[in-house]
Amino acid sequence: MIKHGAEFQREPVRIALTSGLPSRRVAADLGIGLSTLTRGVSLHRREDLPTSPDTDLAF
Repeated sequence: MIKHGAEFQREPVRIALTSGLPSRRVAADLGIGLSTLTRGVSLHRREDLPTSPDTDLAF
């Protein structure tokens, strides 16, 4: 199995979140598995959650 750097792994997630295209299409266009992309998006969203209970969440 080929291991890629963190930037290489983040780029498909960035494309999936900003392109407006369905994840299935992004995965197919990039030649990666849909489950791999879905897992990356899920991890990205968890990492972006506030970690402090006193973080202001008002919009």
